[in-house]
Amino acid sequence: MPHILQLDASARPGFAGKDLHGSHSRNLSQRFVSQWLAQRPQDTTTYRDIGQHPPACISHDWIAASFTPEAQREPWMHETLAESNQLADELIAADILVIGVPLYNFGMPATLKAWIDQIVRPGKTVDIDTSKPEDPYTPLLADRPRHAVILTARGGVGFGPGGELEALNHLEPALITALGFLGITQIHQIAIEGQEHGGEVLANSVAQANAAVDALVQQLQQTPQTARLAETA
Repeated sequence: MPHILQLDASARPGFAGKDLHGSHSRNLSQRFVSQWLAQRPQDTTTYRDIGQHPPACISHDWIAASFTPEAQREPWMHETLAESNQLADELIAADILVIGVPLYNFGMPATLKAWIDQIVRPGKTVDIDTSKPEDPYTPLLADRPRHAVILTARGGVGFGPGGELEALNHLEPALITALGFLGITQIHQIAIEGQEHGGEVLANSVAQANAAVDALVQQLQQTPQTARLAETA
């Protein structure tokens, strides 16, 4: 059966419209997962709140351990990579990755960047063959179809594809690049804009994003991939 990995990266712990200074991106990710499970309660989920519980930043020891072949790692190396192994295994197990994330200062929150650094792992999520300098990388998560759903909240307006501020948005492009590097290429993007404007601008954007989330859930549940996973459950 399909398995969902839900990540929330907002520094705001609550939900917009419910909690003071609540998060719009958390609303979107929660809506996606709850709508999915309402139709397919037998499917499974893993939830990780990296906004409130950030992954560790990589260090010199992490790099040394990561680039040492597993059979040659010393005990301290295994300990250093324990969190990375857990995060990478969660991603490997997922059929659908749902990321609720705000746009902070033109890019992703540091917590999400830390997560990316932890899950891009030689020999685990990507193979590196230095004997082929023209094409040394093999994405290991291309072994089966996986979807990534990027649910974004932005303070301003016009940061989406075709918008006048598109060139200033380094969130979705960076995420798409990193996930594609690992083999996740089926990407879906939905965004709320206008949080700083408020009023009708924000309300209309929220309504459009909610409708888009609902439509995406229906679309993905009807894909042949989901049907095959359900048949094998």
